[in-house]
Amino acid sequence: QVQLVESGGGLVQAGGSLRLSCAASGSIFKINHMGWYRQAPGKQRELVASITSGGSTNYADSVKGRFTISRDNAKDTVYLQMNILKPEDTAVYYCNADVVVIRPWGEMGMDYWGKGTLVTVSS
Repeated sequence: QVQLVESGGGLVQAGGSLRLSCAASGSIFKINHMGWYRQAPGKQRELVASITSGGSTNYADSVKGRFTISRDNAKDTVYLQMNILKPEDTAVYYCNADVVVIRPWGEMGMDYWGKGTLVTVSS
């Protein structure tokens, strides 16, 4: 089994910063891409940022220049540094990872999600 556990959410004033962390644990062979998604009340879940195992990153237009995604492959952990936060960034943030596990028949890629961490930005 593989688990993703997020931490670092909370309440912050507009203009402030937060750093989210997501640690993967379990029977992991390797992790391909990792990412952060968010879901605001009444809205669909959306991609915030993603990062490949090689470090290539992708960001939603709404967070470019304010958020930075990074990962520590040795710790199977992904981070999201969020600066200049805005009230519209308020959402539950979810960690996602494409994890390769070993099965009797070989390697298999599986998609995992964390339970989410709430980020609230007050105006």
